[in-house]
This record gives sequence, C-alpha cells and structure tokens, in this order.
Amino acid sequence: MNIGTAARLTGISAKMIRYYEEIGLIPPAHRRDSGYRDYSDANVHELRFIGRARDLGFSVAEISELLGLWRDRERKSADVKAMAAGHIRKLQAKIDSLQAMVDTLRDLASRCAGDDRPDCPIIAKLNDPSDHPASCR
Repeated sequence: MNIGTAARLTGISAKMIRYYEEIGLIPPAHRRDSGYRDYSDANVHELRFIGRARDLGFSVAEISELLGLWRDRERKSADVKAMAAGHIRKLQAKIDSLQAMVDTLRDLASRCAGDDRPDCPIIAKLNDPSDHPASCR
C-alpha cells in the first residue's frame, strides 16, 4: 500500500512516517518500480504501535527502545515494566507541575476583583521580579 493509505490506516501523517524512516525509527519502506514507497501490513502494525506509544506520551527515543523490546522475543517483561514505571513518574511530575499552576492561577483569579479598576493580583504576580514562574506554587 502507498504512504497515504498507511497514514490513513494508522492515524500517522505521511510526513511523520517519512520522518520516522529518516531517523531510523522504522526501516525504510520497500520501493515500487515507480519509486513510490510500498508498505506492508507488518509496517502498518508497527506504525500503529508507534502511534499508541506516542499517544501515551513516550518520546521518540523511548519509542525506539520500546520497539526494540517489542521485536525481541526474548525480552524481559521487567524491562518493559521499568520503562513504563519511569514514564509514569515523569508524567506524574508534569501533572503535579500543571496542578500547581492551576492552583496558583485559581488563587490569583479568586483574589482579582475583575472590575474596571486596574489593580490585579494576576498582573502583580507576573510583574514580581523576585518570583520566578517555577516558584509560583
């Protein structure tokens, strides 16, 4: 099948599929006599794997490692679990950081009168040179 069909079946754009080939995440597709890429069902299966890993927030490097584990029939599930656990920790740290931002903004918004006057704790907080955004928790 051509790259457009592979893209449609996997939900991954043709541009990203070409990029994955370029960086070696997936092997280059076979070429037809016309020069067009020709993808097999196995290629589509691999691209779907990549898409699902991307949807879970894994980086390209992590996806490469996951693909290696997936292809290795003698892999240890403990290795896969360790990767997932590490990724969970990173995601949780991001969630905690985002939650701190929400809490700060919610607090500032609750203290803002939201009227015609110019004073606003949100602007004051953003203008405070002693308060780096990372410390707005």
